[in-house]
Amino acid sequence: MAELRVEGDELVLHLSRGEKLEAVHGDLRAPRSAIRSVEILEDAHEPADHGFKVGERLPGYSEVAVVRTGGEKLFAAVHHDTPRGVRIDFTGTDYDAWIVGSADPEALKSAIEQP
Repeated sequence: MAELRVEGDELVLHLSRGEKLEAVHGDLRAPRSAIRSVEILEDAHEPADHGFKVGERLPGYSEVAVVRTGGEKLFAAVHHDTPRGVRIDFTGTDYDAWIVGSADPEALKSAIEQP
C-alpha cells in the first residue's frame, strides 16, 4: 500500500511494487515548499472517479493512477481499506494534487503540516 512520508525537505509517496505496476509509475517526490494545502477527504475515491486515467481503477474500490480532470493533473493512490484520505495541492510541480488514502488522515495531515 502507498505510504506518504516527510523526508527532510520533501514529501515522498512510496508505492508498493504492485502499485508501481498498476499505475505504470514510480515513487513520487515533491518539495515541501510546493505544498499549497492539505485537505482531509471523507471519500478519497471521489476525486479519481472523473476524467481520463492512466493506471488501475476499480470505481469506489481502488484507484492507483494518473488522473486528468477539470484541467488538473492528479495522482491517486486509494484502496478499499482506506476510503478516507488526504488531498495535497501543489504549486510548481508535475502534479496539481496527490490523493492518498489513509487509515488516519488527521494524523497524516498533521505530519505533513509540521514545520
